[in-house]
Amino acid sequence: MADLNKLVEELGKLSVVEAAELVSKLEEAWGVTAAAPVAVGAAPAGGAAAAPAEEKTEFDVIIKDAGPKKIEVIKVLRQLTNVGLADAKQQVEAGNTKVLEGATKEAANDAKAKLEAAGAVVELA
Repeated sequence: MADLNKLVEELGKLSVVEAAELVSKLEEAWGVTAAAPVAVGAAPAGGAAAAPAEEKTEFDVIIKDAGPKKIEVIKVLRQLTNVGLADAKQQVEAGNTKVLEGATKEAANDAKAKLEAAGAVVELA
């Protein structure tokens, strides 16, 4: 019997291209496919097809609380939105302020990370 630990170690050394080639060869040799099986479920009780839940693509970035480092949060806010100093200060001090509206998931997560690193409490909506 093969030493499974050694086999796992050797397979871990394969590059992505080599691993894909290995999969193809195993599929060919064994007459199988590595595609994920599709589960066939019963129809919904109402008889209508269930609509798949759509993934949210637009996010609002909201500062809930500036935290103890308001100046740092103001600096980050100005970088993200290009607002003036007075407006940024007012937004940060007001709390529950929408910083970005309709941002992509990546942009919203990036803004959230920057604001949280500056000390703010941020929410994505």
